[in-house]
Amino acid sequence: MPSIQMFVRGTCPYCTAARRLLTAKGQAWEEVDIGLAPQRRAEMVERSGRTTVPQIFIGDTHVGGFDDLSALDARGGLDPLLQESD
Repeated sequence: MPSIQMFVRGTCPYCTAARRLLTAKGQAWEEVDIGLAPQRRAEMVERSGRTTVPQIFIGDTHVGGFDDLSALDARGGLDPLLQESD
């Protein structure tokens, strides 16, 4: 299974929703809280081109935020992405 990295901040409700969805899929992920590690924010923006959280990466694929993750799941694309090997 590919590694999952999620950039979050504090008690962001979209971050919480993304955690719930990934947990429901039986996934584990590395979480980077840009509120606690502000130097990592630049890395998030450089990799994603976005300034909002969450920003979710599955393997080398930038999924986007929670709305993107949810839409990917709704159209059946999340499970195959989660099954790909690194």
